[in-house]
Amino acid sequence: MPVKNYLKTDKKQKLQNELKYNEHPDIRERILILLLQNDGKTQQEIADFVGCSLRKVAYWCVHGDANNLESLKDKRMEGNYQKATPEYVNKLMEVINKEPEELGYEFGRWTAQRLATYLEGETGIKLSGSQVRRILKSKKYVYIWAKYSLEESQDPEKRKLFKEKFDEYLKIAKESPERLQIWFWDESGFSLRVLRRKNWSKKGKRKKVKGNRRKGRINVMGALRLSDKKTRVEFLEKGTGENFFKVLEGFYEEVKIEWSEHGNKIEKFEVNGPKILIILDNASIHKKKEFLEKIKEKMPNLIIEFLPEYSPDYNLIELVWHSAKEFIANRLFKSIEDLEELLNRLLNEGELVINWGRKLKNKGNAVNAV
Repeated sequence: MPVKNYLKTDKKQKLQNELKYNEHPDIRERILILLLQNDGKTQQEIADFVGCSLRKVAYWCVHGDANNLESLKDKRMEGNYQKATPEYVNKLMEVINKEPEELGYEFGRWTAQRLATYLEGETGIKLSGSQVRRILKSKKYVYIWAKYSLEESQDPEKRKLFKEKFDEYLKIAKESPERLQIWFWDESGFSLRVLRRKNWSKKGKRKKVKGNRRKGRINVMGALRLSDKKTRVEFLEKGTGENFFKVLEGFYEEVKIEWSEHGNKIEKFEVNGPKILIILDNASIHKKKEFLEKIKEKMPNLIIEFLPEYSPDYNLIELVWHSAKEFIANRLFKSIEDLEELLNRLLNEGELVINWGRKLKNKGNAVNAV
């Protein structure tokens, strides 16, 4: 151990100045250890005075050099990571907007760690995934669910022509609702399987839920009227062309009955009743020739318009299915009958509340049909 007053006056003054003005508390503590050592204090006395361990005092009494303040810094102060340069950040902003497959990767999405690994190879700067995440956060990026896009499969010209035609129908229906009704048609399915999306869990732990999947599914087929948002839904065992025709036939009869309830003679429906425009997708069960011919023969007031391919965003009934599935998510049903009873109340008895102004999630361009 050095003798008392081993420091020269100028060195002691320099240490005292650093003790007053150095910004880092650890450096100031180590300077104080050296100054107390210079006053002839034992290591135990220094530890008691400073309020630290004897081991720490012993280490800095040996490794701390009063002539070299850099010796008082440890590895943590030097930084255990490299800092991102402006060039690194610009490269990150360029890469984040590219699909991984464009750069030769087989995975489908970028994680912060994958970005860090790729950019290390490109720039030579090694950052952690959390550092990359902080940079992205500072650039207003968030990690959220993406929307599925059908744009590559869509025909813009067909979509444009359909929209123009639909606008003409819409104009007629608004000006003369007694002449034309617009209905959207589609099929969907609901399962007994519980959709557990997220659960509250204590940090560091993940809540366990039952892994067994309950079997049971309900297939529905139905229509939504644009003017008043009325829905009519049938429950089916299977979606087939024959079932499509039967449901459509029942739907047609209900429209006739509704029309007659306003003082009209039901037998005059084909002559004086409104045209019923059905907008539906291109599912094979909708396009079977034998049933299309039957529709023309038995339901002359019915007009069928098929959507452009890969354009479910133009079918407003998709919002009904989506809202119903959100409503029943995370619910437990004792039986398929319980699920059907709830769906009947939601879809046929008007209990489902729908925000008609919202966009359709994961439906291509997310353009509402109206």
